Amino acid sequence: MNSHELSAAFEEVFDHGIVFHGFAEYMRDYDVFIHVTADPRTGIKPEYLRYRFTHCVRANVKTAVSQETWAGSLDERLLDYNAAIESGVDGYVWGVNYHDLYPGMSLVEESAEAVEWAERLGIPFYEVQIETNGHYIELVFSDLVVTKVGAGFAPFVIPLEGSDPVGNG
Repeated sequence: MNSHELSAAFEEVFDHGIVFHGFAEYMRDYDVFIHVTADPRTGIKPEYLRYRFTHCVRANVKTAVSQETWAGSLDERLLDYNAAIESGVDGYVWGVNYHDLYPGMSLVEESAEAVEWAERLGIPFYEVQIETNGHYIELVFSDLVVTKVGAGFAPFVIPLEGSDPVGNG
């Protein structure tokens, strides 16, 4: 994708919910899973999309939650939505299990780091800033692949007992 296509892809999921993010199982690409919904009156069913940032050479993640809010959000009951509601405990409810993709994803114009990687490897590189109500994520990557993921998909599965995690059986 070029910078215009990337920006369009970012706009498609503006203000939806990130439900999971992290490096792909093989540790090269960075995945952001997004729950996309529409007004129920449209009849459009919700779907899950995987935004795979390929050849990710840098991933920085830091909290967007203030220190004051963190201080009031240490209770373990906040990890489960129902337990948080039933207990009436105040704080950031981690257990909603998503972050609002707002203000969203944006390309960093003229990223020196992306230019440097592009010159070294001979392929395009970009930098994106992803801002949510829970995390700030910065990635330097080469391309974006967007795919739908279905029910039962898991970004990582523990191998069967006795299996080699390196894929050697």
